[in-house]
Amino acid sequence: MQRIGVFVCHCGTNIAATVDVKKVVEMALHEPGVVHAEDYAYMCSEAGQELIHKAIKEKQLTGLVVCSCSPRMHETTFRNAAEKAGLNPYMVEIANIREHCSWIHKDMEEATEKAVILMRAAVAKVNLDAPLQPGESRVTKRALVIGGGIAGIQTALDIAEAGYPVDIVEKTPSIGGRMSQLDKTFPTLDCSSCILTPKMGEVNAHPLINIYTYSEVESVSGFVGDFTVEIRKKARSVDMNKCTGCGLCQEKCPSKKTPSEFNRGLSNRSAIYTPFAQAVPNVPVIDRDACIKFKTGKCGICSKVCQAGAIDYEQKDEIVTEKYGAIVVATGFDMIKLDKYDEYAYSQSKDVITSLELERIMNAAGPTGGHLERLSDGKAPKEIVFVQCVGSRCADDRGKSYCSKICCMYTAKHAMLIRDKYPDTNVTVFYIDVRTPGKNFDEFYRRAVEDYGVNYIKGQVGKVIPQPDGKLLVQGADLIDNKQILKEADMVVLAAAIEPNPDVRKIATMLTASIDTNNFLTEAHAKLRPVESPTAGIFLSGVCQGPKDIPETVSQAGAAAVKAIGLLAKDKLLTNPCTAHSDELLCNGCSQCANVCPYGAISYEDKEVNDHGIRETRRIAVVNDALCQGCGACTVTCPSGAMDLQGFSNRQILAEVDAICR
Repeated sequence: MQRIGVFVCHCGTNIAATVDVKKVVEMALHEPGVVHAEDYAYMCSEAGQELIHKAIKEKQLTGLVVCSCSPRMHETTFRNAAEKAGLNPYMVEIANIREHCSWIHKDMEEATEKAVILMRAAVAKVNLDAPLQPGESRVTKRALVIGGGIAGIQTALDIAEAGYPVDIVEKTPSIGGRMSQLDKTFPTLDCSSCILTPKMGEVNAHPLINIYTYSEVESVSGFVGDFTVEIRKKARSVDMNKCTGCGLCQEKCPSKKTPSEFNRGLSNRSAIYTPFAQAVPNVPVIDRDACIKFKTGKCGICSKVCQAGAIDYEQKDEIVTEKYGAIVVATGFDMIKLDKYDEYAYSQSKDVITSLELERIMNAAGPTGGHLERLSDGKAPKEIVFVQCVGSRCADDRGKSYCSKICCMYTAKHAMLIRDKYPDTNVTVFYIDVRTPGKNFDEFYRRAVEDYGVNYIKGQVGKVIPQPDGKLLVQGADLIDNKQILKEADMVVLAAAIEPNPDVRKIATMLTASIDTNNFLTEAHAKLRPVESPTAGIFLSGVCQGPKDIPETVSQAGAAAVKAIGLLAKDKLLTNPCTAHSDELLCNGCSQCANVCPYGAISYEDKEVNDHGIRETRRIAVVNDALCQGCGACTVTCPSGAMDLQGFSNRQILAEVDAICR
């Protein structure tokens, strides 16, 4: 029988206001194996941990139950406290009476009863706990960054500056991401390219950074400190070592009718192309779906005019396998599709555009050379209406429930730039409310209204109706004056919601990382571990974790880099001892456990087994403790009950259930 100590935390009033902690202590003393029980205001504090130290030594405790908040918050805290007092850290159990009791119940009697039940379950488990010892694994001192936008670039630079090699994998032909498509940035109105281009050059020239553009992560295996990643380098059909970036092939290419992805389809590109002038690397890619040579076998003009002999039509995709100690996800975002918002006439009129399309129109390197023009007739618009929150903060299933965070500010930016460059153009903004939470953001918005005369109307647009004369009739509401508005416009700009890159779900599956209902990657803890994934060794950078602007993205990129550096700086890691193991007598070699294991930790061996005096050779499941992460998938899948999880055995779980049902 164990000698168990039970410690109940008040958590100030977080727990004590709803749970009778004294009663929980009293009831704990009646549980089998419990020899000590006490409560304290803040058990996680230094004084609270000292109480635990003292009790372990004086009462010769062999197990602990701490009734407090979530194990995600303080399990490590209490395990470390136990270890310092000489107790095996895996003899500590947490009963989460804050989130499971006090935070969800209003009635003290009901909350207290549930807290007692959770305490009983934890005590029952501790009675069957056994000391566990973690193993060790070496750390591969190399990092992978998935995504080459500003988040990925900054993360890679920070890791490389710390002295560790970094690989960037970017699926497009160039790094730069969404920031490369912007004209100016708020609230300083800096030129986006002027900020980004030096960073792109720096990351390309860094001796410790290797860039895989036009590439995708094919598969990921392994575990924290020792990931094995397969990267597919898609065939560019251009030899990167020979190409000089002269651009003659693009100029002479006869196939120039493919919509430019970089310009959001507002202009066309050639079949052989670089996305934009400052692309890194400055090496073109042949779009095989658009190339006449690949479609008909004829043409080949790009090969004929290339003096460097860089064109290679026979080039094949290449699979590169690398090992990494840490992986940072920086997959960025995209704009939502507007096919469900036809009331705004986006598909009906060329003069209804998205905010990102406006960025390209106003950019000097864009389809109109930086001139603000109607796409329908090339005329300068005199009346422009901006519609906020298109697809953001949406109550129905057409859009997103969250605020996209950047729309209010970039709309103010667009309005100011238009009014500054075209003072005779009137700008009207329909908004729900204006959100300016950043430094100098509110001052920036007020400048748009007070200094540039932008007309802000609190209300939503119900419909945009194209007129026979090419004008757009905007039907909206003014909620302050409580009236309907019919406004004629030359151009309507939709501040569309942003969403995670569509590839993020595939990436999350490969990394066994968590995503939320909106496909944003989930952090390990919203407050304490905002750049870490719940999967060890996986870190989050930029908008893949949630909507944010450029300064916030760069800040998070630096934070993710620091976390990755902290991991790479270690020579070895302690592995989780809560791993699966197979009972040789029960295992029938069916392979079901191996099929569900997301870490590839289970293999099979032919072993000689003594089954009640009968010796025979059987196919037995064998678990690699270094690879196993203790997820438990194999234990629930095994039809013969041969698989069990150390620290969470079937006996322990059933003991908890029995305690709950008493």
